[in-house]
Amino acid sequence: MTYWSLNEADIDRIAIGVGILGTGGGGSPYLQMLMAKAVLRQGKSIRMIRPADLPDDANIIGLGGIGAPTVSIEKMEEGEEGVRVLRAIEAHTGRRVDAVLGDEIGGGNGIYPMITAARLGLPVVDADGMGRAFPEVQMTSFFVYGQASQPAALSDAEGNTLIITQAKTPEMLERLMRTATVAMGCTACMTTAPMTGAFVRQFGIAHTTSQAWKLGDAVIRARSAKHDPVAAILRESGGKLLMQGKVTDIARRIAGGFVRGALTVAGLGDDAGRVLTIDIQNEYLVATEGDRRLVMVPDLICIVDSETGRPIGTEEQRFGLRVAVIGIPCAPLLRKPEALAVMGPRAFGYDFDFVAFGTSVAAEPVAAYAEAKHNLPHRETCHEPS
Repeated sequence: MTYWSLNEADIDRIAIGVGILGTGGGGSPYLQMLMAKAVLRQGKSIRMIRPADLPDDANIIGLGGIGAPTVSIEKMEEGEEGVRVLRAIEAHTGRRVDAVLGDEIGGGNGIYPMITAARLGLPVVDADGMGRAFPEVQMTSFFVYGQASQPAALSDAEGNTLIITQAKTPEMLERLMRTATVAMGCTACMTTAPMTGAFVRQFGIAHTTSQAWKLGDAVIRARSAKHDPVAAILRESGGKLLMQGKVTDIARRIAGGFVRGALTVAGLGDDAGRVLTIDIQNEYLVATEGDRRLVMVPDLICIVDSETGRPIGTEEQRFGLRVAVIGIPCAPLLRKPEALAVMGPRAFGYDFDFVAFGTSVAAEPVAAYAEAKHNLPHRETCHEPS
């Protein structure tokens, strides 16, 4: 198998890129960036491998963090959670793992597998099952196209480790994992069932770590040249700028192991007078302007600092932040009917079907889910001083 190794400069770029692809969720890239650099400074290697270079029978597991991003930035990891879940799966199946990948490239979960892999001397596959971040376990291309729902494992910072051996469906696996994660303090490390190299090649979203690197590199180069980093993101991603503005309203709560809520961005400059509302379930789900939905899952809604291009997660949103809101088309694999049934708007409780960003814009009134966001507790609302 052919590998390439990452250095600290690569990690800097990937941390920016996975933050953009995280659509607000996936955990903090900053913390995972620090941990990845720490293992490199210990003399360990982070080796990447292309999906095309995997043997058909390679034994691969996806691992990463599960829980509420707001909690994960305050509740530090112990560091060996990934090793524990991997070893638990190996012990249960009686077969060694050959490589790891992230079920989601978005946020800190785009870096998370690298840390465990480096500690164990394993390669990381340049692929994932989302091309972004999603809040629920079953929302991956792997599960859509037949990945087994068991065995799976979960471990927390205290060393508590759980193996799930009889989840009948991916949706039941999500319920079991989520309940256990809440008991573990709303944040833990999880792994899903082993996959073969042939399966990952066919049903994974390829080269997403490379995509994250390119996005981060575009931002860093733009900053160095004193160019607009937001424009650099748009060029590299093929996305579209929805609005430049200021966060004027944010409502958040933690419920059932998720961060739920909504935020409002008021336009500035050329966008003055416009107002964009974005629904949240760990990630940014639907962007609405008036009675028009501009972008919806599984397409990506990304929010970055309008001056630096730094991605801003749902847990970091505050009144007064100057932001650029960007829409990016999702991977084609996620726009197929079988995928939309699992990760399209109806999977999140909305009463409308997916309309692809970049083709047309839905114009019906917003759903009851979006209206209900105004009743959320822990609302952070501020107004300009008079």
